[in-house]
Amino acid sequence: MTYTTLISTAALAAEAGPDWVTVDCRFDLGNEHWGREQYLLSHIPGAVYASLSGDLAGPRTGANGRHPLPSVDALAATFSRLGIGSTSQVVVYDQNVGLHASRLWWSLRYLGHDAVALLDGGWAKWMSEGRPVRAGEEPRAATSFMPSPKPRMVTRIEDVQARMGDGRTLLVDARGADRFEGRTEPIDKVAGHIPGARNHYYMGNTGPDGTFLPPDALRANFEGVLGDHAPGDVVMYCGSGVSACHNLLAMELAGLGVPPLYPGSWSEWSADPSRPVETGPASKKANG
Repeated sequence: MTYTTLISTAALAAEAGPDWVTVDCRFDLGNEHWGREQYLLSHIPGAVYASLSGDLAGPRTGANGRHPLPSVDALAATFSRLGIGSTSQVVVYDQNVGLHASRLWWSLRYLGHDAVALLDGGWAKWMSEGRPVRAGEEPRAATSFMPSPKPRMVTRIEDVQARMGDGRTLLVDARGADRFEGRTEPIDKVAGHIPGARNHYYMGNTGPDGTFLPPDALRANFEGVLGDHAPGDVVMYCGSGVSACHNLLAMELAGLGVPPLYPGSWSEWSADPSRPVETGPASKKANG
């Protein structure tokens, strides 16, 4: 069986084989070394480590967002180093609901590798069930990852600007309501959201135990945000192109497909003071 969205802790424990690649993506925005330190202390047996800032983001210029999308070649080199081959079943996880791991899930799908699944409930669930762990580095033999990128999965800032107000495109922001509405902004310099966007906080995709809601519940939640818009009208963004990937995974689970990601997101958009900013709750009349 090939896993392309989620995998349970029980399935990973029972089915993982030599060609499976488990990737630990634990990360803390406040301490970029924390995730690797935690990995070295204890991780799922056989797992390798990938850092959001070091492996899943490209060089920052000050104008291209906090976690810019790496080049195709850079991502392919990272996947090769992690030991991901064309037949690998990849499993990604982080400390809990999959916020950071979903960026790796999306990145592999973007480069044409569909056999990747997020561990539902993550490290927290694995530990709560008393499953085995290991310490120290566990490198895998490098492979030659051959990318087959899907350009339609990415929307650049020029495209966002060109499509604003076209009556069809719907921007969906994955940040919490307080940041979306501009009531607080603990990370970026400017508070608010891209004009016309609607809000779907990524934490609404999971239940109290940190696992994803059933597909029908996810679908109902997204349909409440989309209104009259088709899923194909959506462009997903967040603060820096990370939590938006959690929403994209949830949309796939809901049977709504995977709309494009705007990787630069709010941190790129707000870096230029000439770009318009909106605050307050979303208007259901915005963007159509």
